[in-house]
Amino acid sequence: MEDKKKVVIVEDEALISMDLEMILESMDFNVVGISDNGDEALDIIANRNPDLILLDINIRGHLDGIELAEVIRTKTKKPFIYITSYADKATLDRAKHTFPYGYILKPFSEVELKATIEIAMFRFENEKGKGAPELKDINNKIHAELTDKEYEVLLDIFSGLANQQIASKQFISINTVKTHVKNLYGKIEVHTRAELVKWISEI
Repeated sequence: MEDKKKVVIVEDEALISMDLEMILESMDFNVVGISDNGDEALDIIANRNPDLILLDINIRGHLDGIELAEVIRTKTKKPFIYITSYADKATLDRAKHTFPYGYILKPFSEVELKATIEIAMFRFENEKGKGAPELKDINNKIHAELTDKEYEVLLDIFSGLANQQIASKQFISINTVKTHVKNLYGKIEVHTRAELVKWISEI
């Protein structure tokens, strides 16, 4: 029988940690550690070798969640998803440079969390060290070329951002994001975000 995927939760609100643990267990994940501060989280990650880390930005200790994420990215190469209340441009700019596998805003829905985790795990399993392809490589694969803005939205989707986070990051309306996503689906000939991420990963 295949071993369950292991997850560490780094979150300073106990009720949210409990909700996350319950949802993860319903998805057949094994929660191997919960922490509310960066130093302890690093010890847990080093000792328990999780497959995924769910990470709040506002945590206890001398590292905030983004600083912790940078350590995780450079030292462990483990995938992580931010779960946070912050959606301002400054925070998003810091967060995106850590290359998260998702960015979920509180309050989150169970459906949103599950979809983000599913895409993140699929992407990590299929990336094999590859980064996102360049625009020219994508346009060589499709009939109707992507615009620069569509490419930016595509990269945001590949990074795990939801439509609302993309709108905030790109300073465009949610309806404009939806239009870009619809155009991406049409040009790349896919129907879902998961199919889109899979297509990018295979280039």
